[in-house]
Amino acid sequence: MAPLKKNIAILGSTGSIGTQALEVIEANPSLFEVYALTAGNNVDLLISQARRFQPEMVVIANEQLYPRLKEALADLPVKTFAGADAIAQVAEMEPVDIVLTAMVGYAGLKPTIHAAKAGKRIALANKETLVVAGELINELCQQYRATIIPVDSEHAAIFQCLVGEGNNPVEKLILTASGGPFRTYNWNELAHVTPAQALKHPNWDMGAKITIDSASMMNKGFEVIEAKWLFGVSPRQIEVVVHPQSIIHSMVQFADSSIKAQMGLPDMKLPIQYAFTYPERVPSNFPRLDFSLYPHFTFEKPDMERFRNLAFAYEAIDRGGNMPCILNAANEVVVAAFLKGKTGFLEMSDIIESVMAKMPFIQKPVYDDYVQTDREARNMAASMIKQ
Repeated sequence: MAPLKKNIAILGSTGSIGTQALEVIEANPSLFEVYALTAGNNVDLLISQARRFQPEMVVIANEQLYPRLKEALADLPVKTFAGADAIAQVAEMEPVDIVLTAMVGYAGLKPTIHAAKAGKRIALANKETLVVAGELINELCQQYRATIIPVDSEHAAIFQCLVGEGNNPVEKLILTASGGPFRTYNWNELAHVTPAQALKHPNWDMGAKITIDSASMMNKGFEVIEAKWLFGVSPRQIEVVVHPQSIIHSMVQFADSSIKAQMGLPDMKLPIQYAFTYPERVPSNFPRLDFSLYPHFTFEKPDMERFRNLAFAYEAIDRGGNMPCILNAANEVVVAAFLKGKTGFLEMSDIIESVMAKMPFIQKPVYDDYVQTDREARNMAASMIKQ
């Protein structure tokens, strides 16, 4: 008797992670079924995906685009919806076995909360959810017996290193970073970086927001915060090491000094597939690592003076409360401004630092505090951008 297919809801199906997840599903038709697809604004690609995979339902966050979506899929037995509430409802639908949260930014928080309350397996690719409200998400997962399998390559690597280790004490987690395209730039060169330069990541193929975050090392800062909540360690047990080759995706050092590393070519389809099939590994046609092509692995400390965002992340998680939420909100605003040419590469960090210093601090935030903090921090950051 063939195993039942897993029904998968992809929140953010038109982005980099979402499109690669659909490739994984397409390569394993006996294992997975697309139950729902959601997107923010890319209605044309969403329509194309819906026609190809014919899910039970499709949601577009931008309600103005709904008539186009509905009309384009009118000849198919696919239910169509619009708005953020509809996306959150998809995450808790009873037939859904796995919710892949691949939405970018703060928008992923609400549906992840709904998925947790519904006791789902959450394949988490939206790191901002744990950055903003890690404590809340962990409490909900515990209360409703939901499970999180990380999809971020670094956290997926740590997760894989910990499988089978039981309660063996962890001394530290070692998050690897490529260093981004500006690893060797001096201050003057960083001051003149353009969005086009920043969007050219040396190793990974990612969406625009994450690529800029990688160039500024904010992405690594977010990963430090995410690792704290995922693996229950203190920030001081999380070390960032720059590894430009991006072959070792992360490592775990145990109390006996042994270090385990997870390695492979930079390809997000592997952690996506692993999150879908865990605890099993299924065959794949992904490219294999040829060590003869990578004769040298190098490692160096990150420069937190040139790349201040990483230092801000450690500061935010040390302070706790709503500070990581403030960090994330300010960052989303400045990255959007940088991509439009409205602020400079180094000025992004100046604005983030200023917003963190000026925003009201809340030690024990509840959900409504996160919502208000996010809104106020965005407004403050926006007011600091040259119009």
